[in-house]
Amino acid sequence: MKRFQLLNSKKILLLFALALVGLPLLAWHQQRVTAEEVAQNKIATGNIWRKASFPVENFQYYSSPFGYRRSATGGSSMEFHSGLDLAAPQGSYVRSWWTGRVVKVADRDACGTHVIIRSGAWDHIYCHMQGQVGTQGKNRYMIDREGGIAIWEGQTIPAGARIGRVGMTGRTTGPHLHWGLKYANNYVDPALVLRVMYAQQKGERS
Repeated sequence: MKRFQLLNSKKILLLFALALVGLPLLAWHQQRVTAEEVAQNKIATGNIWRKASFPVENFQYYSSPFGYRRSATGGSSMEFHSGLDLAAPQGSYVRSWWTGRVVKVADRDACGTHVIIRSGAWDHIYCHMQGQVGTQGKNRYMIDREGGIAIWEGQTIPAGARIGRVGMTGRTTGPHLHWGLKYANNYVDPALVLRVMYAQQKGERS
């Protein structure tokens, strides 16, 4: 009986010790998540998006949000989804969110045929588009002949310009635009920016 009570006492002490260690870690994690959310909100709301463009024509619905989710292609593993998925019919035109310079075109990874445009500290990423990437000399380009689109690395693109069309290239389960945003090389939830864009543009019209 004494031995049983001693074992129980040791278990209680162990659980208490784990709780003392675990609670600060949990609090730190919650503070970190809260700090990241506050930082993202400041980045999204601290800019003026009146002249920004919604990035896809014939928009239907948001098919997958920013953040952690179960794998979209099956399985139970969790993965970080670094952008916002905007469902639209295949062939719908994709527009540049903001004026900037094309810093990358590529077509050989999970993002499929994609374009990255840099606007100051912001990078905007457009994935799963139709078309393919080619090289002429040292210059790389993305071309979608059927859509009448040709985008070159180094080219300056104005806000609202058509830069491609919705496709199903790369790792995707249906036609949509995966739209990603980075600020100072850190991912930002595009939904935060869209909310501010909508409010600012609505206010300007009223």
